[in-house]
Amino acid sequence: MAIPEKRTGWSRLTLLCLSLELLLEADAGNIRYSVPEETDKGSFVGSIAKDLGLEPSELTQHGIRIVSRGRSQLFSLNPRSGSLVTAGRIDREELCTQNVPCLVNFNILVEDEMRLFPIEVEIIDINDNTPQFQLEELELKMSEITTPGTRIPLPLGQDLDVGINSLQSYQLSANPHFFLEVQQGLEGPQQPEMVLQSPLDREKDAIHFLVLTASDGGNPVHSGTLQIRVQVVDVNDNPPSFTQAEYHVSVPENVPLGTRLLKVNASDPDEGANGKVTYSFHNVDHSVVRKFQLDSYTGEITNKEPLDFEEYEVYPMEIQAQDGAGLMARAKVLVTVLDVNDNAPEVGITSVTTQVPENFPPGTIIALISVHDQDAGNNGHTTCSIPGNLPFKLEKLVDNYYRLVTERTLDREHSSGHNITITATDQGSPPLSTQAHISLLVADINDNPPVFEQDSYSVYIPENNPRGASIFSVKAHDADHNENALVTYSLVEDTIQGVPLSSYFSINSDTGVVYSLQPFDYEQFRDLQLKVMARDSGNPQLSSNVSLNLFVIDQNDNAPEILYPVLPKDGSTGVELAPRSAEPGYLVTKVVAVDRDSGQNAWLSYRLLKASEPGLFSVGLHTGEVRTARALLDRDALKQSLVVSVQDHGQPPLSATVAFTVAVADNIPEVLADLGITGTTADPQDSDLTLYLVVAVAVVSCIFLAFVIVLLMLKLRHWYSSRLLQTTTNGLTDIPASNFPNYADTLISQESCEKREFLSAPESLLEDKEEAFSQQAPPNTDWRFSQAQRPGTSGSQNGDETGTWPNNQFDTEMLQAMILASASEAADGSSTLGGGAGTMGLSARYGPQFTLQHVPDYRQNVYIPGSNATLTNAAGKRDGKAPAGGNGNKKKSGKKEKK
Repeated sequence: MAIPEKRTGWSRLTLLCLSLELLLEADAGNIRYSVPEETDKGSFVGSIAKDLGLEPSELTQHGIRIVSRGRSQLFSLNPRSGSLVTAGRIDREELCTQNVPCLVNFNILVEDEMRLFPIEVEIIDINDNTPQFQLEELELKMSEITTPGTRIPLPLGQDLDVGINSLQSYQLSANPHFFLEVQQGLEGPQQPEMVLQSPLDREKDAIHFLVLTASDGGNPVHSGTLQIRVQVVDVNDNPPSFTQAEYHVSVPENVPLGTRLLKVNASDPDEGANGKVTYSFHNVDHSVVRKFQLDSYTGEITNKEPLDFEEYEVYPMEIQAQDGAGLMARAKVLVTVLDVNDNAPEVGITSVTTQVPENFPPGTIIALISVHDQDAGNNGHTTCSIPGNLPFKLEKLVDNYYRLVTERTLDREHSSGHNITITATDQGSPPLSTQAHISLLVADINDNPPVFEQDSYSVYIPENNPRGASIFSVKAHDADHNENALVTYSLVEDTIQGVPLSSYFSINSDTGVVYSLQPFDYEQFRDLQLKVMARDSGNPQLSSNVSLNLFVIDQNDNAPEILYPVLPKDGSTGVELAPRSAEPGYLVTKVVAVDRDSGQNAWLSYRLLKASEPGLFSVGLHTGEVRTARALLDRDALKQSLVVSVQDHGQPPLSATVAFTVAVADNIPEVLADLGITGTTADPQDSDLTLYLVVAVAVVSCIFLAFVIVLLMLKLRHWYSSRLLQTTTNGLTDIPASNFPNYADTLISQESCEKREFLSAPESLLEDKEEAFSQQAPPNTDWRFSQAQRPGTSGSQNGDETGTWPNNQFDTEMLQAMILASASEAADGSSTLGGGAGTMGLSARYGPQFTLQHVPDYRQNVYIPGSNATLTNAAGKRDGKAPAGGNGNKKKSGKKEKK
């Protein structure tokens, strides 16, 4: 539209201002708007008149309109409002697919000035598309021998939306055999994979149905599903199996042609082709193939030519069974051809002997035998035989004569007589035979020593057995007869710890009953060994020995012995310390006990027998650890008396008790003040030592506090530099501040460090050190005692807690305990609170008299004073929980009010 040439002065001035303004805007850059997709036609996008500095009515006057190339018009101008509006519904997915951002560019033409102003409209995505899969159902076939861990890539879901509205996650329905893993590529989309986690069994579940769900991140969330059908394919894991390893059949030589001689049978438990079996000959002679026929499906063997006994007496063959997948099995088949026969052989016996002694040498002649058959040819050929389990043999002589001789020395104990059956058989079909019988008696000689029923005997007797009690009976048998089989018993002379065996045991020579002559102590004798001799009455006499192993069974005759706490020699009870800030579960001390017995008699259990404040402390049933059962209150007494009982599991059970005192206080001065202990005589050297220790702790605390302050300053400087760098970078001005990490929360509060008490400084510094070095690797937990290294049954049980040695906290507790012990000794050199002069019982824990060389190796019972961790408990370390004794800030306010 052309602009009229005649204008008033005011119009010319307006046009000049407009031209200048448009020129400035053109130099400033594009005009940019944004509009959500799928908005209705005529929806407001932006005010063109306002952005061009014109009134809406002036758009028509200047001929302002939209121009674009090669694209349908998506926007239009509203001449009345001067606004840019949508010309129709806009589909961002159709317009820009997956491009981000989706920008539409066109120009605004000022026709009277012939100037163009570029416009850029960003189409904002909305969650108007649901994730979809290209397939509605996916069918997979997996072999039942697929190895667990096998990954099956799944189809990708597609969502036309972008950003958070696009596909964000996959989820697979629950199945005991499969789980879902999503692999995230460096730049590509997420790749779902179905992983086999347990073996498949077609016989149990032939088909598995699963559902893969793809979800986007819109609001509301849209999701699409894919049905997955996994079919378990049978595997040919079973070869055919014949019902017999060898098949035997005998047929007469005049059998008709086509007679079914034999049927072999092989089965295969697989299904389909894997279980279908076919039969064939394997490695057979050509004569077998010529004479016999095998049905490949039924396994029947028939003769297809006449059989000739004179040609072949036996036809050996091998049958192969094969399933559809190639697995095979083989069986042997023997077809014996029988000659026609009608006469049985005749047997004659001469020169027979009826009795021989058992020591007759081999080769002694027993009888002479003759055999004759009236048939001719092969049917007249005879063989003579006797059973193979007899100590005789037949020696063939000339003209079908045989002699029966002894093959080996006879044994009357094996058989006192023999009934010998002599069988003469011809080679007819069917074969005919004749039997003859000879009875032979064997006379006895003394050739067998007595034999015990067992090679050795093991006897278990309880300790403290009564004198003269019968403990065992041995029995020996002699295979000979009469006097040769009469057995007597005796003990073989020996010594036990230098004492003759006859002082401990005796035996009845006729019955073999062994008696104990004195009681045995399990702690002195664990096992004993003696030999018993059995002698017969033959001539010459024969004998044999047997070992008798006696094991003494432990009885519960030893009470538990308490190793720790060690009671002071002055008759007082030991003292353990517990801070008032201790939380429930705080480890106060540990009762260590052993039992000289073994097995169940040495299994120990610990119980809190008596406490001045019920419910305040608890004792581990199997560990003996004394812990706080609840938080300590101000009203709780400073001095808590406890009595712990240690009981074994013997019958009847034996027990021991130990009493000790728990002092509830946060520091030594408080303990001394509350208990009314004042130092009357103090050793100057002890005072100097206490002073040195306090100064050392103060110096270490100051150095660590200075280190924390320097670290804080470095962190603040780094953070401030990062902020300056952000403000000077143009490319980062549009990024929200929430996208950058805030490191200020990780710094250590200086105020919390300044509020800590001096005596709790080591423990507080450890907590601050753990916070400042949160990236430091955790302590090594591999230093543990195995099950075999834990002595005693107390360690072999499954305890209530398990763990490892702590690191820095143990050193801090040791230092603090030494300071407390030194301060106590300096305050009262003659204190009777326990553990020796002025040690308040601490010397029993840290003093030189309580070392590993004075105590058996019960390392599983070692505990860490001042914490809830023991050598067998690392749960607190792994869970990241601070020790109960280290949280001293909870009682700060209470202590200040008390002061």
